[in-house]
Order: sequence, then C-alpha cells, then structure tokens
Amino acid sequence: MSTSRLDLTADPIELTAALVDVPSVSRDESEIADAVEAALRAQTDGFEVVRHGNCVLARSHRGKPTRVILAGHLDTVPIVDNVPSRRTVTDEEGEVLHGCGTVDMKSGDAVFLHLAATLEDPAHDLTLIFYDCEEIAAEFNGLGTIERELPDWLEGDAAILGEPTAGQIEAGCQGTLRVRFTASGTRAHSARVWMGDNAIHKLGRMLTTLGAYEPRRVDIDGCEYREGLSAVGIHGGVAGNVIPDEAYVDVNFRFAPDRSPEQAFDHVREVFAADLADGTLTATVTDSAAGALPGLSHPAAAKLVEAAGGRFRAKYGWTDVSRFAALGIPAVNLGPGDPSLAHRVDERVPVVQITEVAEILRTYLTAD
Repeated sequence: MSTSRLDLTADPIELTAALVDVPSVSRDESEIADAVEAALRAQTDGFEVVRHGNCVLARSHRGKPTRVILAGHLDTVPIVDNVPSRRTVTDEEGEVLHGCGTVDMKSGDAVFLHLAATLEDPAHDLTLIFYDCEEIAAEFNGLGTIERELPDWLEGDAAILGEPTAGQIEAGCQGTLRVRFTASGTRAHSARVWMGDNAIHKLGRMLTTLGAYEPRRVDIDGCEYREGLSAVGIHGGVAGNVIPDEAYVDVNFRFAPDRSPEQAFDHVREVFAADLADGTLTATVTDSAAGALPGLSHPAAAKLVEAAGGRFRAKYGWTDVSRFAALGIPAVNLGPGDPSLAHRVDERVPVVQITEVAEILRTYLTAD
C-alpha cells in the first residue's frame, strides 16, 4: 500500500495491518516515519507535529489540567518472511493478525494513532512520541535522542508505553546489570600442570554460589517483582594443551526497581564476597540500566488501573518506562500482544486485544 494513505480513523485492527505492511527494521524507519508524520498532519486537529530524524512527535495544547504521554517505537527486528500481514481464525485464539511488528509494537502504535485522530474532547492534553531504533543498542534509541535534544517533549503527568502486555497493565520494570568476573592465572603446558595456575578452575566456586543463589521477591504497589542472578556467558581456554591464564563469566542481575544500579552492584559483590576478597576474581560492570517503580499510587496511574478493570502486574524485563520514571513521571506498559511472541517468525496478535486496549485507553483519556 502507499504509505501516504494511513487512515487513522479506521479500526485500529486495520491500522495495525497497514503499519505492519510498511517494513521498518531498525535503522530503516524513514518510510514509516514519513507515513505517520503525513497522517498526523492531515488527520488530527489541534496537534503540533514535529519531525526529528525518524522520530515523529505530536502534542495538543487544549489547556487541560494534565498531560498524558503515549510513546511507542516504530522499528522492528529483521523481517523473516513475515511481511506483509495476514489473518487467520482459530478455535483457540479467534481472529489473529500475523506479521513482524504485530506484537512489538505496531498494534500499540496503531491504538495511539487512532485515539489521537478520533478523541473529540479528551480530559488530558496528549503528547505522542513515535521513535526509532529501540530494538538495537541503547546508544541509538530515538527516545534517548528526544530526551537529550528535545527534553520539553517528555514533560507530562503520566506516560504509557505501548509495549506488548496482552492488554494488561504492566507497571514499572526491572533494572538490569551485567558484570564480568575475571580470573587470572599462569599459562603453562598441560603436560606440566604444576607449573601453571588454571584460571578456569578459579571460576568453580562462583558457579556453585550462583547455582545455590535464592533470588529475592519484593512487593511494590501490589506488584511482585522477582529478581534473578544468572551466568549468561563464559569464556576460557587457549588450546587443548595449554593451561589457561585467563577466564571470565558474564553475570546478569535483573533487579527489582527499589534498588539502584549501584545498590544492585553492591549486592552482586556481596554474593561473591569470598571470591573477591581473596583476589580469585575481579568484577567489572559492563552494562547497567535502572528499573522503574510502578508508581500506581499516583492519581493519574490509579485512574488508568481503574479503566483497565483493576488488572495489573509487575513488568519483567527492562523497557523505556525507566526513562520516564527517572524524570519523575509515573509510567506503565500497556499494549496488545503476548510479549513472549515478540521477535518470533510466527509473531501474531489476537485482534480482540487491539480492540480491548483501544477501549481501555479511550475510557481513561476521556474520564475526568
């Protein structure tokens, strides 16, 4: 289809299919950004529309007492023979829309675009942010670019990220920390093992500690966050006849949002205190990102929970809600689609979930 003909007033199911049919793999979002920009300019009333690279931003200025931010990324993972979209009907799922991005997260984008074009008198001023490069390294993330270069666009009283949640509010998000534990030794010929000091062997105690680790569960605003500490990579060895002089294990700690990244690193060092104290290992942070508190006690967030019928749960994993939380804005994830189906060749969304999320947000955005 022509990307100039996105119909924002169409059923959001149809709009999802239209968005899926515009390929938008990360770093190649110009076509879909063009289409979204043109549609917002032509089909919304009273919105200021700005294009910044391949980010498209729109906001209303109706003088409402509160402002709600609706944010979604336009990019997808690489396509694997799953564009254009197609539909099936099954006894288990009903009518289903298939295609790259149906879950992550063009169905969420479609709901936001549809509401921007069809809400006649929302109770809040609205800011819409459609951004690029979410599916690749954080340094390219378009929302981060907006935060650095157009920070006034991230001002609001509440934020909703359209990440897939199967239509249920997922509040806050976990933080993530990656730490590399390195062991050093002395290289030697394996026939003269007594002349070497095997670095791989020094990892044994920490692996045993990891296997016995009991992760914490913590309740925040009625959401139970489950932490996890896992080895996600291991490297060591030079050749089949050499005692290795270096080896390392990469550990990922998914921590509840009541910890900061610094506190998370303190906890990890405490877990492996014995190895670190005797010099067996050194620990280096290779990546970290703060979590986001759910903020459901905030009035704006509480009204969204009410509109969703009181259904909410903790978000496992990290999402861009963390960026809003860092700015003091309560933020949640809410979108159609099962997140476990994101990025798969058979990515698909039951169309009823698209309708349900649109109805939840219409209720929320029009309620006083």
